[in-house]
Amino acid sequence: MPLILPGNVASATADAGYNVDNSCRFNDGDSAYMSRAASGSITSNQKFTLSLWVKRGALGTYQRLYGMADTTPGVYAQEIYGFGSDNTLYYQHRLAGSDVSYKSTTNMLFRDVGAWYHTVLAVDTTQATDTNRVKIYVNGTQVDTTQGGYPSTAYIPQNNSVWFNYASLVSNLGALDGAGTFDGYIAEAVLIDGQQLTPTSFGEFDSDSPTIWKPIDVSGLTFGTNGFYCKFSDSADLGADSSGNSNDFTVNNLDATDSATDVPTNNFATLNILDNAQSSATYSEGNCKWVTTTNSKYLWGRSTIGMSAGKWYAEFKATSIPEHGYIGICVDAPDDDTTFLTNGGANDHVEYGYKTSDGNSYNNTGSSSYGDTYTDGDIIGVYLDLDNNKLYFAKNGTIQNSGTGISITAAASNGYGNYFFCCADGTSGTSGTFEANFGGCPAFTLADAAITDDNDYGNFEYDPSDGGGSSFDSAAKDFLALCTKNLAEFG
Repeated sequence: MPLILPGNVASATADAGYNVDNSCRFNDGDSAYMSRAASGSITSNQKFTLSLWVKRGALGTYQRLYGMADTTPGVYAQEIYGFGSDNTLYYQHRLAGSDVSYKSTTNMLFRDVGAWYHTVLAVDTTQATDTNRVKIYVNGTQVDTTQGGYPSTAYIPQNNSVWFNYASLVSNLGALDGAGTFDGYIAEAVLIDGQQLTPTSFGEFDSDSPTIWKPIDVSGLTFGTNGFYCKFSDSADLGADSSGNSNDFTVNNLDATDSATDVPTNNFATLNILDNAQSSATYSEGNCKWVTTTNSKYLWGRSTIGMSAGKWYAEFKATSIPEHGYIGICVDAPDDDTTFLTNGGANDHVEYGYKTSDGNSYNNTGSSSYGDTYTDGDIIGVYLDLDNNKLYFAKNGTIQNSGTGISITAAASNGYGNYFFCCADGTSGTSGTFEANFGGCPAFTLADAAITDDNDYGNFEYDPSDGGGSSFDSAAKDFLALCTKNLAEFG
């Protein structure tokens, strides 16, 4: 299927064209979602189009992207669009006052937590051909579906009324009646009342890279009476409708910190839930919060995006320090992915960590005096210079070791060709919590005046180009947020 804005395609991350500014982070552990009261009016109860850009945060559970329901006894009308526990995408319509339901499920699985998907659900029950009544598109292309439901496996009957636009039902974005909450990011949420549109109303293939699907400006669409357009651009009013209909959503367990700059046109790194050795760590807050258990040992949390050239910056807040905690860099090491800086690990020579309890730097199971110890509440800045093969750490904005960097093996020579930001728990005796900030949507609250990198990307507590007054090996260096716009500079 077409790609979604990978970091190694410069044309897909160039400044030309339409840029999405914001998304909204939904954390299922908070039961976060948006709701909108019944509107009392409608353009059509047979035709609608729902367009959402989504980046998943969790897998393997039912997660509703959008839904409407009336749970009144004897009524129980229900309509759902979301991900199944098998990581498919599905649309289900349940008839009022009965157990009869119609369900279209994609034959495709959606398990990439590092990419943005564009999904369009287009319904028109007046269509004479049953296969044209429900269409699901992903990244600009219609995907095959299997019909399910109960008791039949047929498509929705012709001219059947649907609930997504229904005038008397509450709408839910990111849930269904507050249940089955979505985990991840949603951008450019659009509902069209009264039309069955194609994906070209919401996106286009890039002219230079025709397999790349990207957003376009949708502000000129006809949204219909019950339609909406959520840009999530106002952190103080995340549910604001920009369609002109004033169909605003009320936020539930969301606040200004959930306004993100991790968007389809500039994809930021998060921590990778698929790289979960021993399955003993939990991820939350858009996969930027990492929690281990007392059974965890030599376990790391690694960024979704690797780096092979350039200068890069990330922050980690030590929220609950394990007995032997580390912040640093590692490699893509499938043959050694249960360990970080262990005694004799196959990749210890290209893993580097700054340890909580002694402030030393560690590599190849050895250590060297480096900086201050750090503890709960401290924010550690990681500065990775792959142009000069140096690694620096700052504690609460102050570069350690008087600005003298740690010499590292060049990415081209480390056996993997890349490095990843990571945090690690080096003991099974205590649990630990680290909160990451790659610039797209930090897990911890920033100061009022968040700082961007020199390309004006990301939001950080401290300046990526400032070591608290100290230089980097007697030189000034500019470090960048780990996002696709910046990666495009390096091809």
